[in-house]
Amino acid sequence: MCGIAGLLSTKPKDSIASSLSPMQEAIKHRGPDGQGDFTAPSKQAAFAHTRLSVIDLSSTGHQPMSSTDGRYTITYNGEIYNYRQLRSRLEAEGQQFQSQSDTEVILKMYATKGPQCVHFLRGMFAFVIWDEEKKVAFGARDPLGIKPLYYVRSRSSMAFASELRAVLASKLSNRKLSSRGLNGYFLRGTPQEPDTLIRDVKMLQAGCSFVWRKGKLKLDQYWKVTFKHQSVSPKQAVELTRVALEDSVRAHFVSDVPVGIFLSGGIDSTALVALAKKVSDKPINTYTITFDNPEWNEGDIAKRVAKHFGTNHTELLMTPMLAQSLFHDYLAATDQPSIDGFNVFCVAKLAREKGEKVVLSGLGADELFAGYKSFDLIPEMLERSSPFTNFAPVFRPLASLAQYILPTQKRRIADALCAPASITAAHQSLRGIFSNGEAKSLTKSILGKASATKKLIEPAAEDISDQVCTLELTTYMRNQLLRDGDTNSMAWGLELRVPFVDKVLVDRLTTIPPSLRLQTGKKLLIDAVPELPEWVVKRPKQGFRFPFDEWFEDEWKSISIRSTPKWIPLKPWYRRWSIAALSDWTDRHAR
Repeated sequence: MCGIAGLLSTKPKDSIASSLSPMQEAIKHRGPDGQGDFTAPSKQAAFAHTRLSVIDLSSTGHQPMSSTDGRYTITYNGEIYNYRQLRSRLEAEGQQFQSQSDTEVILKMYATKGPQCVHFLRGMFAFVIWDEEKKVAFGARDPLGIKPLYYVRSRSSMAFASELRAVLASKLSNRKLSSRGLNGYFLRGTPQEPDTLIRDVKMLQAGCSFVWRKGKLKLDQYWKVTFKHQSVSPKQAVELTRVALEDSVRAHFVSDVPVGIFLSGGIDSTALVALAKKVSDKPINTYTITFDNPEWNEGDIAKRVAKHFGTNHTELLMTPMLAQSLFHDYLAATDQPSIDGFNVFCVAKLAREKGEKVVLSGLGADELFAGYKSFDLIPEMLERSSPFTNFAPVFRPLASLAQYILPTQKRRIADALCAPASITAAHQSLRGIFSNGEAKSLTKSILGKASATKKLIEPAAEDISDQVCTLELTTYMRNQLLRDGDTNSMAWGLELRVPFVDKVLVDRLTTIPPSLRLQTGKKLLIDAVPELPEWVVKRPKQGFRFPFDEWFEDEWKSISIRSTPKWIPLKPWYRRWSIAALSDWTDRHAR
């Protein structure tokens, strides 16, 4: 796991290497074990890298890495879990290797397969490869969007990096705020890819690759979530799920350093510990955050799980004062503001201080096994709103007026009633932070103009449960959970792996009909992991979150925020949080 950055130019630039230095400085926290840089002989490409050594800890794994003939050079962030199998295949074809790293495997896969190499890679990745002979750059991001890749272009140049702040350090960006990015942020609590909060900076979308040639950028989507249901019995579904889960967890233990686990005591993280004990004979370290207030504290159940499975458990008591001091560190580390990620930031700090470099998280299980209320509520919302379908054009102007008087949550429901047949609108209503009218007003208060309404795209799946699953995977998980997980773990130089967010696992599980895969209460996951203690399974879902409601009313009152239109309430807490995080971020990064 690392940080990458680079510059591309249509013409030779003597200054290209020096222009790269501030970009590398901006991502040094992602790679505390070393750094490297590369300037192409043509001076049309320069790459930077900061390294967190996880696979092949020797100097032969150093990046940027070039092929022996000097034609290809790669800068890469991530882990390829099937790199040993791919290496064996390449060696059988006559390829010779100079290192034990997965980086060299990607490089040789591209040299032999070209852009099609992405179809062979299992893991999380963002990389760019420069072809000095053809003066062409190829880049790619993993299928589910675990690793980020940002870029900005001019007529003759392009800059890219693992974090937005590094792209801004290239000085190619005008740093002007994006109305689309802001509107998406206010609607969902985080910018929605490919948009960012900066107008001219984009994020390469998950499952996409690019070719940069002579200043022109061509994007290609090589993978997306699809559902190819097969006829299986309940027993077969459980067996298939168990095999797929064990395979994924085993793959995510590929490492030359120890692997820890974030443990909340819920079904997902407990299942991860159970599976880890099954597939690995190495000692397992687990980490959790605890609170004095029993309403929020999951420490006792996490400790009980750790004892049950025999892990080496560490916990951190989080007080309001400690949280407030860490909150300021969190804001400083934020690459793009979000209403989530603080919990990851805190527990990642704990794990890193205990010497961990790699941890696993149960993120993604709720999306795959219907762990969210949205799987039940969205079909219910659509059914109740169907009689109003013909009246939607009448509701739209009324909804705009009603925004000023309706209670907070009802404002978002009014948005959904304006598009009663839209699953995406219903999902946005449930997951939303501000309503459409509020988001436009807030954007206008900052930029002087509101963003045009973005067209809602409905998921392609036929079954409504699969449609909700797609939305959870491609909006909430991808844009918020995964992005926050990457930024807030790498802020401490810690690699976060997510075995439930695995292309091979997803491809296998999406063959199971939703009537079996998406049963209420994550039944399929529970049946596939019988090692789960009954006292974990029957415990009400709590979620790994902090008591922000209480803190903002008491100890955190002093946190300053920008002024907002008076008709827009800043309760619940996440509304105030979103304004505070945005204010701090714009002061640091925008013009």
